[in-house]
Amino acid sequence: QVQLVESGGGSVQAGGSLRLSCAASGYTYSRDCMGWFRQAPGKEREGIASIVTDSGDTYYTDASYGDFVKGRFTISQDNAKNTLYLKMNSLKPEDSAMYYCAAASGRCGTNPSQFEYWGQGILVTVSS
Repeated sequence: QVQLVESGGGSVQAGGSLRLSCAASGYTYSRDCMGWFRQAPGKEREGIASIVTDSGDTYYTDASYGDFVKGRFTISQDNAKNTLYLKMNSLKPEDSAMYYCAAASGRCGTNPSQFEYWGQGILVTVSS
């Protein structure tokens, strides 16, 4: 089993920044890939970015979803602390959502269906 706990969310004005953290514990071999996702009210959960825990290779949501994160969000990790991060800059009101971290064994990507373990989520609210 893998336990994931998000922190760092909250309210911020448009143009501001936040850094989300996700503390992971449990069975290491189920955490080949770690990712960040978000879900706004009435919308489907969407992938933001993921990272391969061993190599540090990163994946960001395909350009077909638009450039809603391009150049603004950065995924990173500190393996010594078993912690995943998402730095979010130039936040916009449309970034308001519940943000989730997740873990997957095997192949990495940004499709939620690839991920077996999920945190409970943390709310990010961006006001205009």
